[in-house]
Amino acid sequence: MEPQPTPRPRGRGIYLLPNLFTTGGMFAGFYAIIAATQGRFDEACVAIFVAAILDGVDGRVARLTNTQSEFGVQYDSLADLISFGLAPALVMYHWALEATKLDGGIPGKIGWVGAFLYAACAALRLARFNSQVGQVDKRWFIGLASPAAAGLVASFVWTCHSFDLSGEELRYAALAVTVLAGLLMVSRVRYVSFKGSGPRNDRVPFLAILVVVAVLVAIAIDPPRVLLAIFAPYALSGPVQALWRRLRRTPETPSPPAGGAGAA
Repeated sequence: MEPQPTPRPRGRGIYLLPNLFTTGGMFAGFYAIIAATQGRFDEACVAIFVAAILDGVDGRVARLTNTQSEFGVQYDSLADLISFGLAPALVMYHWALEATKLDGGIPGKIGWVGAFLYAACAALRLARFNSQVGQVDKRWFIGLASPAAAGLVASFVWTCHSFDLSGEELRYAALAVTVLAGLLMVSRVRYVSFKGSGPRNDRVPFLAILVVVAVLVAIAIDPPRVLLAIFAPYALSGPVQALWRRLRRTPETPSPPAGGAGAA
């Protein structure tokens, strides 16, 4: 029996492929920061969503090409900190939060503190996610995922800007959105991840594909408002479901028996 030829080892060059997508997402996040500093908020928000798309692609490319690596995991996390931590915080700051300085004194510092809080929460969220890989159910996220939080912030800015609403006038509403998104990232609230726990669960029904197509068509027609209509309910879904589960577990207080001691 002839010996089987030893397969050639996979070249290291293919590991560049998923990391190129990661680099592209980081570039999009960096571009969003530059665009925000120049007042081009529509472009900044689009760049954040481009980063989110590339962030979803790089992991799938790594799995499909069997090129997962610890380096790729850490590099992806650092890129996410720029794209979904710093970029949304600075876009929101330059659009609205910077205007809190018009109120003078202590209120003038609230804007940059809120932006920093969001960025810090994103860093904590990513660190916690990396430390819990393989320990949690893949069907759920613990805390709002950083791309979803970035999507909430970016879609809020994009929608308001498309309506010609002034960030200066909405600075405290923008502050509330920023702080809420940051706190949800570090919360223990559970969110649906839309990931299956096994190969069988990766299959989706035909109806789900139609829904995805319909959503994509709606986004193409009116991107800012449709994206806000997606990310805002998703961000609120975690606390609402947690409250609902807590109410269902609360035992009802028994009512006193009618008729005094003679009641059965």
